Amino acid sequence: MNKYLAILHEVFGYESFRGIQQDIIESIGQGRDTLGLMPTGGGKSLCFQVPTLAQEGLCLVVTPLIALMKDQVRQLKARGIKADTVHAGMMHDDILRVLDNCILGDYKFLYVSPERLESDLFRAKLQYMRNLCMICVDEAHCVSQWGYDFRPSYLQIATLRHLIPYPVPLLALTATATPRVVDDIQERLEFKEKNVCSMSFERKNLIYVVRETMNKEAEIVHILKSVPQGSAIVYVRNRQLTSELCKYLESEGLTAENYHAGLTDAERDLRQTNWTKGRCRVMVATNAFGMGIDKADVRLVIHYSMPDSIEAYFQEAGRAGRDGRTSYAVLLYNPNDVTTLRNRVVQNYPAPDYIRQTYENICFFYQIGIDEGAGRTHLFSIEKFCAIFRQFPVQTDSALRLLNNAGYIEYRTDNDQKSQVQFIVSKEQLYRLHEGGEQMERLMETMLRTYTGIFAGFVLIDEMHLSHLTGLSPELIYQMLKSLAGQRVIDYIPHNNQPTITFRQPRIETERLYLSAQVYDDRKRDYEERISHIIDYVTNHDTCRSRMLLDYFGETAEDDCGQCDVCLSKKKRTCQEPQQDDVRKAVTQLLADHNWHPLTELKSLNLNQSLLDEVLHQMLDEEEVETQRSRIRLASSQ
Repeated sequence: MNKYLAILHEVFGYESFRGIQQDIIESIGQGRDTLGLMPTGGGKSLCFQVPTLAQEGLCLVVTPLIALMKDQVRQLKARGIKADTVHAGMMHDDILRVLDNCILGDYKFLYVSPERLESDLFRAKLQYMRNLCMICVDEAHCVSQWGYDFRPSYLQIATLRHLIPYPVPLLALTATATPRVVDDIQERLEFKEKNVCSMSFERKNLIYVVRETMNKEAEIVHILKSVPQGSAIVYVRNRQLTSELCKYLESEGLTAENYHAGLTDAERDLRQTNWTKGRCRVMVATNAFGMGIDKADVRLVIHYSMPDSIEAYFQEAGRAGRDGRTSYAVLLYNPNDVTTLRNRVVQNYPAPDYIRQTYENICFFYQIGIDEGAGRTHLFSIEKFCAIFRQFPVQTDSALRLLNNAGYIEYRTDNDQKSQVQFIVSKEQLYRLHEGGEQMERLMETMLRTYTGIFAGFVLIDEMHLSHLTGLSPELIYQMLKSLAGQRVIDYIPHNNQPTITFRQPRIETERLYLSAQVYDDRKRDYEERISHIIDYVTNHDTCRSRMLLDYFGETAEDDCGQCDVCLSKKKRTCQEPQQDDVRKAVTQLLADHNWHPLTELKSLNLNQSLLDEVLHQMLDEEEVETQRSRIRLASSQ
């Protein structure tokens, strides 16, 4: 183990491993397929980075999170470690260059999005990677149909193992998996033997609170001001609400930013940096925020909107208190939320006929005939599509995801397509153009010097990099490129993260479209069960919150946590029981004559008013007393 500790200290600057990191590293280091079950914040990346650096060869890392893979590659390069990525949005030549570098060079890490695993180019190059030492599958629950975020592309991972000409151990990592999902992951990834390293899901420093309220905005302000120290995250359901709630918090004197997937990369980076560095206290966000976030002093995670699974809630709540200090995970709800959550079943699993109609409309939208369309990729605007075909965006998005899972299309909403440029005039024509002034000439010369092959086809460009080279602002460069495109000097495709639809197979007759039980019925039933579990969690008033969460993930708690809202309520009731007995006796003695007494007469008992009210409610519920017109007496049966 000395070599692992040495790498941990010399490369990453840590003195010792945490939790089960050492167990996982030793297991995969011995060449054993390993499933690491680590709650959020457990330090998953070190579990594959350290053993890879301790041996010769390349680690192939499969992860669906493009932003996270870019961040980790950036950090590895900063430490002098060769690493690169292959993901959707890259040009063919760039993918080819990265793969060749990994075959011929001494690269240590190749991060790949799961969708790239299906490409013929990647599969062909993989067979020449004679230096692979490990495969790491992050977010491994995505491989299981019983996982809360199943992705069909993950099923390709097992087939990759057969393309590699020698045995390579596989490390699967996840923060959220039920016992059934744990077994399914190992089966689908073809583990040679079952081998799970897991740490307790218990977070003793995290206080779970569920609070029913009809005024969530005011409640959030109250909570934030009651816990004045540390950063906070407030999770909401949609993008519009992030902006509205952020403005409300600022009007109440709190510093806040909002975050969602619709922001540009620059906007997201700036807002995350402001929050990470403490320039603002509260991040109001959709579930797009959080992957790869490693901020230690988050004291509060508040859920304004109910999540649709225990897994999602546990992962998001777990971003609080990573430094081990007392922190709070608060879930706000009201009865309307429960109804809304149950309605999500219909929204996420629209009727099969609706899915078939969506498929037919998509084919009309792109003018694709029967037996045509295979392999074609199209930019997709859900707003435009729904306006034309009078469909609802939420159900349409769900229908497209189900068509994706069924293998008819590839529907991507997390694209990161870099800007592309191609000169469509000859070099001779270009040199005769002098209408743009000194700034335009500076931009053109820099582009010609920086990007090769720009006359032969599209090349990827980076406006920010051009800004550094030319001294021109990124906004000015964008406007100049748009102007050149308008003059038909260049073809310019600006950076975008617009969704895309790729037809995986030729269009078929709509009536032949088939949704297997595994794609639709089984998944719908499982989704209904997950929603039932989260509703049970929020409406529970008897079982310790921590105990419920642990039980869901197959772990038995020895004791109640003693600090969640349920446990504190029990303590309060236990302390009040002797006092309640005294109040009950006093009321019974006053009413012993079985006559009607004015309710105001109870004041003569000189009892604590809130305690008296509570006891009277209990006595009424148990039919020990009865009231009529502001009068009270013992019930006739007493």
